[in-house]
Amino acid sequence: MTGNFATTTTGSGPGLLLAHGAGGSVEANFGPLIDVLSRTHTVIGADYPGTGATPRSATPLTLDGLADALVDTAVREGVERFTVLGYSLGTAVAVRVATRHPERVTRLILTAGFARLDNRTRLGVEVWRHLLDGDPRALARFVLHAASDPVRLDALTPGTIDAAVEDIAASVPPGTADHVDLVTSVDTRAELARITVPTLVVVPTRDQLISPALGRELALGIPGSQLVEIDCGHLVGADAPGEWLKAVTEFLGTREP
Repeated sequence: MTGNFATTTTGSGPGLLLAHGAGGSVEANFGPLIDVLSRTHTVIGADYPGTGATPRSATPLTLDGLADALVDTAVREGVERFTVLGYSLGTAVAVRVATRHPERVTRLILTAGFARLDNRTRLGVEVWRHLLDGDPRALARFVLHAASDPVRLDALTPGTIDAAVEDIAASVPPGTADHVDLVTSVDTRAELARITVPTLVVVPTRDQLISPALGRELALGIPGSQLVEIDCGHLVGADAPGEWLKAVTEFLGTREP
């Protein structure tokens, strides 16, 4: 799985490695943050197999494989040590990076994350996976329903919703099913106590896809972690980019112990 991830590196300064979510990409999940973060950091983003310009994997994805591939990418780009900023599935990847390569990781930032799925979240993820094999517009309606901030969604006009459904249906990455299969297998709870680097956990309080309770559970499992809650849905970069960027930059600006 290593060596073939489409990669974008920008900026200068301390390393910041991005780990995106299932069915997302570096640009889709972190686009609103990258320009600002690259003013103070060397930002390395790599798209998982089956999204962006990275070809789909011929074998099932694993957290170990993604974690090792992202680390290899950063080192290949000349960045030996780095903060890992993970979003959604990327939070589990980030945790695995920290526990498999502790000598490389200086901080963790985990947004809209989870260490395992509760029953409600698992049912939603299973519906998502089932719809990937069917009508793309039905899939798009589910994604819009589950990932959107319910307050923002309710303010949209029917025409805007129809346009969003068409956009989502036309832009589902081919590797999304592989990503979602990996989501259903995540359980990093046993690793959390081994994380010793400064960690920020960002929880979207109106997240309908990944329960906010799972984000809070993630924070409780990591010794000394900081918790920031943002009133938005799962798509933090779309719903509250300014608040997310503020939380991230303030955390990155603090001195390491």
